[in-house]
Amino acid sequence: MEKHWKISDEEFEVKFEKLEFRPLWFSHEAHLRLAWIYVKKYGHEIAFEKYSSQLQDFANKYNADGKYNATVTFASIQIMKNFIDKSDAYDFQDFINEFPELKTNFKKILGKHYSGDIFSSLDAKQHIRHPDLEPFK
Repeated sequence: MEKHWKISDEEFEVKFEKLEFRPLWFSHEAHLRLAWIYVKKYGHEIAFEKYSSQLQDFANKYNADGKYNATVTFASIQIMKNFIDKSDAYDFQDFINEFPELKTNFKKILGKHYSGDIFSSLDAKQHIRHPDLEPFK
């Protein structure tokens, strides 16, 4: 089990907002969990604003230059919203068990929406690119 499970959703949110979250705990699954918390609590539009701002602050605090990606952040919230809309899960653990492909095949899911490499594109890192394949619903 990943380290981020040691804390509740509420504590996770507070620690991340205060930049007290341990960087080694911030795995891909932890990214998904934070997105899930924000979409469930605030709706996808406010979730994107909070998620984007706080990921940038987190990257800046830990000198992770070039790690923040505006397009992947935008797409992550849109994808999480779409999966949440299909789910009856009460908590993130049930949610990720229901949709394990979010954890294991996230790049493939992104590939349904974007052609090209949005992970290494400087433009995609700095500016939100909207899907050029399948739009988000």
